[in-house]
Amino acid sequence: MSETWTGMIIGGSALSIAMLMVIGHYRRERRRARLLRHLDHYEWWHQTRGRM
Repeated sequence: MSETWTGMIIGGSALSIAMLMVIGHYRRERRRARLLRHLDHYEWWHQTRGRM
């Protein structure tokens, strides 16, 4: 029975670490996409200057 609990604890900790890594990766990709979207200010520049 102790072998079963040991396996469950090791498996659970591995899944927890993997879940944290996936969440971190998702957040980094969302931030990267947002930064790339705001990188090109060409449209914003002409839109604000056209109204003057």
